Amino acid sequence: MATENAVIENPYGLQALWSQGGFVSKGTMMMLLIMSMMSWYVMITKAWDQRRLKKFAVAAEKDFWKAGSVRDGVALLKGNDNAFRMMAEDGLSAVQHHEGKLTDQIDLHEWITQALQRSVDSITGSLQGGLPILASVGSTAPFVGLFGTVWGIYNALISIGIAGQASIDKVAGPVGEALIMTAMGLAVAVPAVLGYNFLLRRNKVVIEKVNYFAHDLHALLLSGSRVGGSGSKTTGAAGTGIPAPAIKR
Repeated sequence: MATENAVIENPYGLQALWSQGGFVSKGTMMMLLIMSMMSWYVMITKAWDQRRLKKFAVAAEKDFWKAGSVRDGVALLKGNDNAFRMMAEDGLSAVQHHEGKLTDQIDLHEWITQALQRSVDSITGSLQGGLPILASVGSTAPFVGLFGTVWGIYNALISIGIAGQASIDKVAGPVGEALIMTAMGLAVAVPAVLGYNFLLRRNKVVIEKVNYFAHDLHALLLSGSRVGGSGSKTTGAAGTGIPAPAIKR
């Protein structure tokens, strides 16, 4: 005699939770979904930005320092969004516009330092943008899921009290369904926390490359040679063809 396996449909789950849930339950699920989408968007876009900046760093190390002058080096740095090209252009602009009624009172060393520091701060701020979102999602998503669980258990207990039945099948189903919210909160928070730590660690590596480039560029604009480099000094301000302004002592 053939035995047929009866397929028992689970009356509890995400579909039942959504169809039977109230405004608070649906709102909590939508909030967790939005938080998850935001965190994944930040992780993907920031990882892509870091990858591009690392490629620009490799290109700058390969091409820029082999150029005959800063202007030639800038021309070799491709891409309008190239952070290293932006730093070099800001450094050149600082050298060209140093002399003036107000800026003439500032040492060239300090003037170039401020210009490059603003560029580095701008790049650092761009890299760190979005990380607070990951930190917020990672710290709040479990509590949002826990709120949904508490609300679900509250409604389940009310339903059981109204029915007047406290058997295991009446309790375990609704309570287990409510615990789905906690699982969803953890599923949103864990990738956000891991992504935050991963991006933060990679940011430190990229920012170090940016700082090294800014330091060497600063020395080049002042003395005409890279720190630790073997190249000889060039004429004018860092070989740009601009007469080097007198540095006030």
